[in-house]
Amino acid sequence: MTAPGESKRGPVVRDWGLAFVVGVIQLAGGRNANMRQTGVHSLDVLGYALLLVGPIALLLRRSQPLPVLLVTIASCAVYLLRGYGYGPIFISLVIAFISAAVIGSRWWTYPLVPIGYLALVWPLPALIGHPADPWLAFGMIAWLSVLISIAEGIRQRQAVLVARRQRAEAARRDEQAQRQRRASEERLAIARELHDVLAHSLSLINVQSSVALELFDKKPQQAESALAAIKTASKDALAEVHTLLHAIRTGATAAEAQAEPPLERTDGTTRGSTAGRDSKRAQRYSTDPDSRQSESQPPPLRPIPAPRAPAPSIEDLDTLLQRARTAGLIVDTRIIGTAHGLPSVIDVAAARIIQESLTNVARHAPGAAATVTVRYTADSVDITVDNTRPTGTPSRSGSSGGNGVIGMRERAHALGGALTAGPRPSGGFRVAARLPASVPTEDADNPSGSTAQEV
Repeated sequence: MTAPGESKRGPVVRDWGLAFVVGVIQLAGGRNANMRQTGVHSLDVLGYALLLVGPIALLLRRSQPLPVLLVTIASCAVYLLRGYGYGPIFISLVIAFISAAVIGSRWWTYPLVPIGYLALVWPLPALIGHPADPWLAFGMIAWLSVLISIAEGIRQRQAVLVARRQRAEAARRDEQAQRQRRASEERLAIARELHDVLAHSLSLINVQSSVALELFDKKPQQAESALAAIKTASKDALAEVHTLLHAIRTGATAAEAQAEPPLERTDGTTRGSTAGRDSKRAQRYSTDPDSRQSESQPPPLRPIPAPRAPAPSIEDLDTLLQRARTAGLIVDTRIIGTAHGLPSVIDVAAARIIQESLTNVARHAPGAAATVTVRYTADSVDITVDNTRPTGTPSRSGSSGGNGVIGMRERAHALGGALTAGPRPSGGFRVAARLPASVPTEDADNPSGSTAQEV
């Protein structure tokens, strides 16, 4: 990679090298041309100085392109008006013109071409006694036209390169913004899923531990039930966390992780493990040398049980609500319409909304009864969780704030649905969500975006 000092030093070195080469050519070529022509003024100190003015001025062609062009035009005009012979003094003028046309403004540069022609070729030299050859005058028109075409071509090429670099830079910035947006969405999805996985179980554990502490001495049987509920909830929470971590590490959805458990060979070894295979291979070699031919055919695979909990689903409300009921929460269910299968991402989102709503009831409305209503329509599935007035005092342990409602609303909006939450006029609280019956097109085209949501 080129250092900044080297990148700045490169153009300076090239400009000095160009000025040196042009100076040598103009000195040697001008002297030779002047000696071969008749009726011209012999080169003197002024003539040699004029031959060097243009190359020296080229050192500033990048920073001051238009002044350099004017200086080279003036030096050529004085050189020709002094009567020196035509020669390579025009090389510095050509380079200065192209630099000014490419780096500077063409509206200041191109008008100097006809002005220079009139002053240096025809008719001004003829008026002061230095007529130019007609063929030379005509040829200079052609050469000047070619020179303008070259300058314009270089300018257009540079404009194309600049536009291409700008498009590439814009594409790079857009790609970076897309990556940041996807990373932000993934972090949000993981945070929401961790909250849904842990908050429900930990809230029930917190409520049941409070019950167990209060009833430990007075009603040990009920305390034992509360401790059993704590054990079940913590076990389920660990299984869900393992499923979530597995999905994050492998990059697969949780549904895929649950549908594809590890495979075990019939010889007792798991796929991907080499210890069992090596031991079996050694045993075959010791008893049957011809077993090499069957070495490429491993034993058949059979699935082994995976310690992962199934994804929650509203198709089986009793199983979904079992944990809340075990914790002592009274939950009734109502199903309106004909139940039908939903896409996994919508089914899991609906189940998470129900779990989170019941968690909030257990935390903030102890003693209240809840009713879960699921209404199926052709275009949507509506979920309503109502709870009555609490009969006890909410627990004040831990933080009073939370992200439950925010997470449920984000989950519903991500699928194109809506969610409202607030107190009921008759007392209690209501959470109402409407989710589409089919996956939005964007989510269907990008299933990887629901990696963390399908846990």
